[in-house]
Amino acid sequence: MSVQVENLEEKNKVKLTIEVSAEEFGDAMLEAYKKQKKDISLPGFRKGKVPMNMIEKMYEPGVFYEEAANILIPQAYRSAAQESGEDIVSRPDIEVTQIEKGKPFIFTAEVAVKPEVTLGRYIGVEVTEIDTQVTDEDVMNEIDRERENNARIINVEGRAIENGDTAVIDYEGFSDGVAFDGGKAENHSLEIGSGSFIPGFEDQLIGRNVGDEVEVNVTFPESYHAPELAGKDAVFQVKIHEIKTKELPELDDEFAQDVSEFDAVDEYMASVREKIQERKAAEAKQTQQEEALEKIVADSQMDIPSEMLDMQCENMINQYAQQMAQQGLSLDQYLKIAGITLEELGDQVRPEAEFRIRQDLVLEAIAKAEGIEIADEDVDAEIERMAVLYQMEADQLKSYVTDDERENMKLDLASRAALERVGEGMKPRAKAEEDDTAAESADAEE
Repeated sequence: MSVQVENLEEKNKVKLTIEVSAEEFGDAMLEAYKKQKKDISLPGFRKGKVPMNMIEKMYEPGVFYEEAANILIPQAYRSAAQESGEDIVSRPDIEVTQIEKGKPFIFTAEVAVKPEVTLGRYIGVEVTEIDTQVTDEDVMNEIDRERENNARIINVEGRAIENGDTAVIDYEGFSDGVAFDGGKAENHSLEIGSGSFIPGFEDQLIGRNVGDEVEVNVTFPESYHAPELAGKDAVFQVKIHEIKTKELPELDDEFAQDVSEFDAVDEYMASVREKIQERKAAEAKQTQQEEALEKIVADSQMDIPSEMLDMQCENMINQYAQQMAQQGLSLDQYLKIAGITLEELGDQVRPEAEFRIRQDLVLEAIAKAEGIEIADEDVDAEIERMAVLYQMEADQLKSYVTDDERENMKLDLASRAALERVGEGMKPRAKAEEDDTAAESADAEE
């Protein structure tokens, strides 16, 4: 097999001319015959037993051309794409230019290739300074969440339902006087104020007591998932069986020992403060890196092929479909609920798809400019880290990773390293200073 590469007039597009030897084409013809002979019969021969040369005499050799081409093209294209050295970012547009028994099989593949990037300034990018100071309120909020997680649920006696209580209720809903599907339950635990029921439902239980029978009037949201109820008024007949509330543990040494490795509450609180500080610093760094990257992307130049953008949109939609499938919803069902077509969904994701491509290309360009190289040992270390997350043996996970996936991991690791390099050179400045600068620019324009 041989391949020739020709740059096309359209920017970032090339044509691969791929030639497969006559011998290989002959082998593909024989394979096509073996696949099709079971369906071919001629007078004097049993079905499936007609010799290849007899079929060619009857129908001409071209009877096997299409199947032979289908057999040859996928593998020949993959090999040619790799041999060409081009960074292909689209599906090929295939055209057969020579197909004849006894001659080489020749076809062309027009493809889009990854565009060159002219980087803007990427070291010393100014970003907004972020306050990472940890307040006493931050610490207490974190500890209160831990106390909530360790709270006991106790029965309430002698008072009515309050916000934050859990009411154990029976209920049945009616619309236009008719009970509807999914509108009935018994001994259901409902946390008041959680917003888990139809708006207004929970509020109407506040102030009610055990044993009360309550008529709750609500209106379903216009966006309600059941179209037959969306926007309609409904009445729920509710009976209250129990009222429960949370009893939070005391913030003392015993609590610290229960939820941490510390014996004293002061040590526990200090550790909470330290963890919040680490989290705030990490979040600030990520936010600043994203801001810096957005500025670098805006300051860099590249011509993105439409085919590359189309593929990114398709990949994003496929990811959405997988996420929805995990929630028991098909893509078609989602489109019906959202009231949009697949084409309209593609239009919606297109701006984000383009920005993702620009980000990826910029990070790859920075990695190249900085001479960042990822060794096989780095990939192995990443796989070992992933194995811990997936609770798998590292060697087992490595056996699942293909060569192409390892190369993609190298690109991803190089992009991460490039983003770290950008982060190291960032120049944070106060938000007030940034606002003043923006105001001065606006005044100058006026």
